[in-house]
Amino acid sequence: MKLANIKRKWWKEAVVYQIYPRSFQDSNGDGVGDLRGIINRLDYIQSLGVDVIWLNPIYKSPNDDMGYDISDYQQIMDEFGSMDDFDELLQGMHQRGLKVVLDLVVNHTSDEHEWFKQSRSSRDNPYRDYYHWWPAENGGPPKRWSYFDEQANAWKYDAQTDAYYLHYFAVKQPDLNWENPKVRAEIFAMMHFWFKKGIDGFRMDVITFISKHDGYPEFSDQYKGSQMINAYADGPRLHEYLQEMNREVLQHYDIMTVAEGPGTSTHNVMKLVDEDRKELNMNYHFDHQGIGVGERFIVNDDFQNLVKFKQVMSDWDAVFTEKGWNTVYFGNHDFARMVSRWGNDTPAFRAPASKLLSTYLLTMRGTPYYYMGDEIGMANIRFDDINDYKDLMTVNWYHLTKQEGGNLAQFMDSHKLCARDNARTPVQWDDSHNAGFTDGIPWLKINPDYSQWNVAAQESMPDSPLNYFRSLTQLRKDNLTLVYGAYELLWPEHQELYGYTRRLDDELLLVLLNFSTHMLNVALPPELQGGSVLLNNLQHLNQSTESIELEAYQALVIKVK
Repeated sequence: MKLANIKRKWWKEAVVYQIYPRSFQDSNGDGVGDLRGIINRLDYIQSLGVDVIWLNPIYKSPNDDMGYDISDYQQIMDEFGSMDDFDELLQGMHQRGLKVVLDLVVNHTSDEHEWFKQSRSSRDNPYRDYYHWWPAENGGPPKRWSYFDEQANAWKYDAQTDAYYLHYFAVKQPDLNWENPKVRAEIFAMMHFWFKKGIDGFRMDVITFISKHDGYPEFSDQYKGSQMINAYADGPRLHEYLQEMNREVLQHYDIMTVAEGPGTSTHNVMKLVDEDRKELNMNYHFDHQGIGVGERFIVNDDFQNLVKFKQVMSDWDAVFTEKGWNTVYFGNHDFARMVSRWGNDTPAFRAPASKLLSTYLLTMRGTPYYYMGDEIGMANIRFDDINDYKDLMTVNWYHLTKQEGGNLAQFMDSHKLCARDNARTPVQWDDSHNAGFTDGIPWLKINPDYSQWNVAAQESMPDSPLNYFRSLTQLRKDNLTLVYGAYELLWPEHQELYGYTRRLDDELLLVLLNFSTHMLNVALPPELQGGSVLLNNLQHLNQSTESIELEAYQALVIKVK
């Protein structure tokens, strides 16, 4: 691969750092993180060496789904502050060379949005067809599966107009009717509002679901339960709407876009991100997140199957050899802490495993998306009591499982590994009361391990996960081979070793990752021998001309030539 032939873009070379504002830093003692808290931590954020900050929803919301149920797209959530706070935050980010990406949540709104209040008021209201309605006189609506509904039913009966409204998510999240051009015009105007303020892009929440099938036909038997996700993502006008969005809004700004793409696969993703189609820049998929995880996040023996993980990630990389651009991530607000899900959070291995996973994210091709707190190795909290959970997904699935007479012990054990609230516990800043997050009562319990695992403790440790992450972001900036270089998987069937090369022009880099609790002896082929180590997540290295001994969770980045 030749650098001269590559279309360089700032968003391809960026490291994206995700902030879940509710859990980042509280500034006023109400137990909820806020925009002022982020402002107070801007120097820390800058020190990480990241380039783009993705903020989860900050808009006005009743918070049934923690901000993903929006009641006003152009106002700030009361708990988070004011528009003046946002303007100051945006300015502070830009002054530090950081770009800001907001969450675009336009598959649905809150049922407290004025549009929906009007829509449900009468059948002849001008806003009626801003949403999807099924008249009760037509009988029960066709089956649709819901992520969050306690009955897993995506239709909710509304007595006021004797009709059902569609909600792929919670009952308080009615789906917008994108088939109505007035809805699209409203959304595009809102996007212009934020771009004119100066934001640098949108992460687009479940954007693959916006096009519904005309007449709501019954889906075939292959789409049962959560398998309907694939049907939802195959709406007939999805790409028509995204091309219109690009034409009316996106093309007018130097910004980045990334789709949260449930239902995307290696076979259809290029429709979203092929530059020639003029839709979006990037997409992130869920194929690796599904390894070893079944319905309602019940885990199985494949939970940490490295061979399957390597195959999934290599297959996705191969799609983008000539066109489009990939994303790479482990954790975010919807998935467990990366060191608990993909590594090993036991005391002996937590630090090296955390560093290893960071190494992977920042040495793969594609834009890395890195979740707040992972830089210090934050781990799952593993609640024992369902009453400790705040996330409606876990809570509603628990009640549905109980109603069905299912195995609640298995459910709780699985959610200790996979529940979304594991990632939402507040950031651990220091060993003071409430980890320095708040002077009040935190909205979600803080992981009790904060006294050992916190930012302040790691700042003064040269070999801490935090300082190692800073070394990684600098390494990626200094080596375009890690951004654009061709990827080649080595030892695909090895159950504990993940090795690959990155090649650009005449430079060849080798990455070796030991995903095990014991030493591995790696015999290097002749063409990969004799390199110099650029980064090592441990203090020691056992290396000969022909082989390398990798300690448990050791990660190496080697310049071969």
